[in-house]
Amino acid sequence: MTVNQGYEHAIREAEPVIVDDDADSALPAPRLGADSLIWKFYGDVRGVFGFQRLAGTENCIEQLGQAVLDHSVIFDDFLGRAQRTGPPVMKTVYSTEPQKWGRTVRDFHRNIKGEISDGSRYHALNPELFYWAHATFVDQVLYITDTFIRRLSHAEKVQIFEESKIWYELYGVSARSQPQTYEEFLAYWDDMLDRFVPHKTIVYATGYIRQGLPRPGNVPAPLWRVVSAPLNAFIRTVIVGTLPQQMREVCDLEWDEKREKRFQRFAKTMRTLNPVFNRLPLKWLYLPWAYNAWRRVGVDPRPLHNRPAA
Repeated sequence: MTVNQGYEHAIREAEPVIVDDDADSALPAPRLGADSLIWKFYGDVRGVFGFQRLAGTENCIEQLGQAVLDHSVIFDDFLGRAQRTGPPVMKTVYSTEPQKWGRTVRDFHRNIKGEISDGSRYHALNPELFYWAHATFVDQVLYITDTFIRRLSHAEKVQIFEESKIWYELYGVSARSQPQTYEEFLAYWDDMLDRFVPHKTIVYATGYIRQGLPRPGNVPAPLWRVVSAPLNAFIRTVIVGTLPQQMREVCDLEWDEKREKRFQRFAKTMRTLNPVFNRLPLKWLYLPWAYNAWRRVGVDPRPLHNRPAA
């Protein structure tokens, strides 16, 4: 069977496929923990470099872009939406009740449905659509770690993918669209990149890159021109550098060999500085949900997994 065979038909079924929550099951609920690479790397503050890759790749698939347009306040409250979306996903990984939070994330999406441009329907809990949203988080852990923290071995990439299956199980949505191996995941990812479209949601969400950061109302225009110049240069090199080429193309984001070289130099510098980051206080190195989890289990993650597995 080829990767994503039947995808077009399955996603247009637009039907939620939810796993029954069996309260009487004798099996313990799956969870990730301090021994996992996802715990080590997902909550690292350097993940901020991947915010546009995460949100952008997700919404370059038309059904998800349309779902955000139809049901979200992204156009009125972009930062507020991010603040409401991020914590429940973090708690699915790091809280003492991962299944509860996973189901909470799932249930946020029960009524998210509608139509795309060709008139076909979508539903956020259709497994093909829900798994793609999850895949962008898996990619974030793999890509940001390997690019800005330290190089991952193939064995570690396989481990992160296998752990991501536990993560996905916590949501309680059918895994019929989930690749079974890391190699299949890579093929799946490439196939999905080729499905990207310039939906209004993602074109809007990347407007600050093309046009420059908007000036805060309380900052004088002459001062903002000076202050924003290096910020815009950073965004157009580092943030755009994290994006797949297919996303740059559909969002009309400029890229060339010179910027690629600057981006790779920056990424290498960040990896070189990893020992310095590992000397930071734990509260500075991890987002609050991850920091609290490490404190709760009494484990200091800074000495852990700092060299690629053999």
